[in-house]
Amino acid sequence: MGIIAWLILGLISGFIASKLVNKTGEGLVMDIVLGVVGAFVGGFVFSHFFGATGVTGLNLYSMFVAVIGAVIVLLLYHMVFRRRSI
Repeated sequence: MGIIAWLILGLISGFIASKLVNKTGEGLVMDIVLGVVGAFVGGFVFSHFFGATGVTGLNLYSMFVAVIGAVIVLLLYHMVFRRRSI
């Protein structure tokens, strides 16, 4: 997969994941980073725990894997860096 495909996959999957978790987007750059990291995490989770393939290209299955991975990354991010009110 080329760099443009990774950016498109990252943007769409990061935006969907941030809408699922936060109900708001994280911003253009953060959504792309979240989606690309989520694609790697989702590929790892799907291949090691479910025996399925990871991200295979710019298609719906890869988008699903990337969104699941991005949701995992975003939930972990919010658990570690949540805002604390004093």
